[in-house]
Amino acid sequence: MVSKRLSREAGHKRKFLAIADDTPECDRAVAYAARRAHSTGGSVVLLFVIEPGDFQHWLGVEQIMREEAVQNAHSALNDLATKIRETIGIEPELVVREGKIVEEIHKLIEEDQDIAILVLGASNSKEGPGPLVSSIAGKGAAFPIPVTVVPNGLTDEEVESLA
Repeated sequence: MVSKRLSREAGHKRKFLAIADDTPECDRAVAYAARRAHSTGGSVVLLFVIEPGDFQHWLGVEQIMREEAVQNAHSALNDLATKIRETIGIEPELVVREGKIVEEIHKLIEEDQDIAILVLGASNSKEGPGPLVSSIAGKGAAFPIPVTVVPNGLTDEEVESLA
């Protein structure tokens, strides 16, 4: 069970949570979340999750790989944050977690009661909408807040008009 959302209470802002990763659809989801946050007086949270299975090596190699993954996560988030600042003029909140992506999304939603909307990007590839969107459409990954799925094929103008 999810805690009560506080985004409508005095002193709180509704937050739009977008998942940052290396997929092409990530950019569309982040753009939509940031525009929607700006147009509604809210804010945006960008979450980058480092999957734990990537570090199953010898101890020294594992540590180096983990450090590189954290650096890459921060770099990706900083690039997205710069775009948001320059195009929309809001300051996003940046979060890096290590774990299974669906579990980390649930944890962050539970911890931050101002998060009210989860924004995901859907791939337009013939393989399907992407692993995260597919997991939501499947069983066991339901989220306790509304989920907005943004198609990858939207232009900047379309994102702006929809947000």
